[in-house]
Order: sequence, then C-alpha cells, then structure tokens
Amino acid sequence: MEKKSYTFEEIKQKLVNYCVYQDRCHAEVEQKMREFLLIDEAKEEIILYLLKENYLNEERFTRSYIRGKFYIKHWGKTKIKMNLKQKQVSERLINSCFDEIDDSDYEKTIRKIFEGYYSKQNGLKEYQKKTKTIKYLMSKGFEYEKIIDIFE
Repeated sequence: MEKKSYTFEEIKQKLVNYCVYQDRCHAEVEQKMREFLLIDEAKEEIILYLLKENYLNEERFTRSYIRGKFYIKHWGKTKIKMNLKQKQVSERLINSCFDEIDDSDYEKTIRKIFEGYYSKQNGLKEYQKKTKTIKYLMSKGFEYEKIIDIFE
C-alpha cells in the first residue's frame, strides 16, 4: 500500500487535531511526526507552533495523566511515575504535579483496594491473604511503606 503524501499545512493540521483529541506529551507528538517523514526544520516549526498555540503543554499533560491513572485506573504513584518516565516526562515535573492526588484519597484508595482484594482470597491462611494482597497493591504501583502504614 502506498503512503499518501501531505503538504506541510496538512501535516500541521493533523498534528493539531492529534493534540486537541487528548493531551499529549512531546514524545507522543514526535512519534506521530515520524509517520510523516519530515525534515528536522519542519518538525521544529510544528513543535514551536503547537507550544505557542498551547496545543502541546507538558504540565497539562502530566497533570491530566496523573488524575486519570489514579482516579480512573486506581494506579499508585510508583506506577504512574514509571509510565510518565517512559513517555520522557522530566522527574521534576512529575514530582511537582503529584499534588493532583489528594493524600486522603490516596489512603482511601489503598484501603478500598486492600479490602476488596483481601476479601476475595478464599482458602488461604491469614498471612498468605495479607501477603498476596500487599503484592497486588504493589503491582498497582502503591508504595510498600504506605501500604504497611495503613494496615499495621
């Protein structure tokens, strides 16, 4: 199948639409630009345009990502941070945006997940149920210290 060729303005509009659809980080936009085989100057011009017009905003993306992954997917801070680093978001920005998660909501979520998962463990000894539940919470990205603080 032959790739369709686009003008610079068409590519720019496609990338605007890509950013408008949902918040994107720089790495996602650069990945999308690779599909169009642009020269470096064109890539730079498009990135600058997206930044200037506020279609591309790394802080807004990070805050939105943190809210979504915590409040919808119920991920812990460790897993969120790891995924944002894979998207090449700076650690300083990630740490400054974690205020999107309320501490009391964080504890409530750990408790809710712990109680739900713990109660489903049938036919196991008490320590096995607890160990399995703690491992599950850690796989969701919650910190071991926080889990233990809440349940000890």
